[in-house]
Amino acid sequence: MIIGTTKELKNHEYRVGLIPDNVSAFVAKGHKVLVETQAGLGAGFLDQDYIDAGAEIVATPAEVFAQCDMVVKVKEPEECEYKYLRKNQILFTYLHLAPNPKLAKALLDSGCKAVA
Repeated sequence: MIIGTTKELKNHEYRVGLIPDNVSAFVAKGHKVLVETQAGLGAGFLDQDYIDAGAEIVATPAEVFAQCDMVVKVKEPEECEYKYLRKNQILFTYLHLAPNPKLAKALLDSGCKAVA
């Protein structure tokens, strides 16, 4: 499986979906891991930390979503990310859909498997 994480887009959100220890664990089990450049910077992790753990650094969130079977985030996708969601892709993130029907519709329309 190809697993990835992107830089969080919400204001004042500094956490990251995967830390280097997570990457090491996934890689040890035979998975490939992609990390958007600077995704971990706000949490104190450099791209080199992810590379040392076995991840491949990619330039854009589009690359992560296009190549990954599962995308791990902290917060729900922002509207500009809806277009990246695709059928049968696993999205593992925090989801609070009640106040955001547009997100709920985007998830349903994409056919992704959203796990909160």
